[in-house]
Amino acid sequence: MMSDRAALILLTCALTVVVAALVGAGAGYLARRDHATYPAALIRAAVTFAATLTLAATIASALAAVGNQY
Repeated sequence: MMSDRAALILLTCALTVVVAALVGAGAGYLARRDHATYPAALIRAAVTFAATLTLAATIASALAAVGNQY
């Protein structure tokens, strides 16, 4: 059986991926509204998705480092 901590970590990871996908989709939509081609809009969406996940991982590791100090 999964512990509460493992379930919370799993749900947080899933929420982070969903938020990153929504941000990427928004960036692709805005790029398309700016008359970008479909490949250019898709690339912009993918870069934004990756940047959002990278930012979330960086914040999580910083919070984990600060949390381990106390």
